[in-house]
Amino acid sequence: MTTLLSTDVEVLGLTGRIFWTDGTPAPGTPAPGTAALFQGTEPASQPAYILIHGIGVSHRYLARLHAKLSASAPTYSLDLPGFGGTPKPSRRLQVEDYGAFIAEALKSRGIESYVLVGHSMGVQFAIEAALHGPDRVRHLVLMGPVVDSRHKNVWRQSLALTLDGLLRESPSSNLIVTTDYLRCGPRWYLAELPVMMKYPTEKRLAGIEVPVLILRGSRDQVAGPEWSLKLSRAVSRGRLVEVPGVGHVVQHMRPQAVADAIRSFVAATAQQR
Repeated sequence: MTTLLSTDVEVLGLTGRIFWTDGTPAPGTPAPGTAALFQGTEPASQPAYILIHGIGVSHRYLARLHAKLSASAPTYSLDLPGFGGTPKPSRRLQVEDYGAFIAEALKSRGIESYVLVGHSMGVQFAIEAALHGPDRVRHLVLMGPVVDSRHKNVWRQSLALTLDGLLRESPSSNLIVTTDYLRCGPRWYLAELPVMMKYPTEKRLAGIEVPVLILRGSRDQVAGPEWSLKLSRAVSRGRLVEVPGVGHVVQHMRPQAVADAIRSFVAATAQQR
C-alpha cells in the first residue's frame, strides 16, 4: 500500500486534512519540477486530481485509486471536516459549506487547477466545490452519485447501501467503511444524512460547465443505471462509464479500471473547456 503524507488545513473556521504521496509536490510548495516527475507534461497544463470521500468515510477507501492516479499526475485526497478523525464542526454543515471548504482549502495550498473526483456523497461535495471555484476546475468525475431518484427516503437509501455491502463489496472494502463509520460516529453521520438526502444533485449539476464523467460499477444499485444516465445527460458535456462486475465502492474494487477511465476521459475532453 502506498504511504500517504498528510497535513491539516484550516479555512472558513473548519479543519480538514489533505494527503499526498512522495511523488506529488507537497501542497503549498512551488513545483517547478513537476514536468519531470510526470512524464514530461507541463506543470501549467497538468491539473491535479482531487479525491473526495462520501458520508461517514475518509480518504482510506480512495487510497487504491490515489495510488494509481498519482503515478501520472499530482494527486491529493481529502478528509473533510467531521470525517476521518478531523475535528467535528460546531454546527451541521450543508453541502454548499463543504464545497466552499474544498475550494478554499485547495486555493490556500496553491492548488489552482484540478480535476475533482467525488464518490457517493462526495459527488455532491465535488459539484458544490466546482460551483464555488469554477475558474479552477477542469473536469468533474462523479462516481456512484447519490441520491438516486429511486431512494429518496432514508429507508430506501439505507437498504440499498446495506445490500451493496453484503452482496457486492469485498471484506477489505467493508472493513474500511465500517471502521470509518465508527471514527465518524453516529452523531455526525446522522447530522449530515438529511443534508445528503435533500440535496438536489441533478439540479445543481445542471449549472456545471466543464466536462463531467459519471462513473459507476455495473452492479451498483445505490447509483442505478437509469439515474446515472440521467445525470450524464443533465450537462452539455457529460459521459457515462460503467465498470463491469462491481458495486458501489468501484474505486476500491477496480482501481486500475477506474483510473484508466478517468485518465482517458480527461485526455479526450481536455480541449473542451
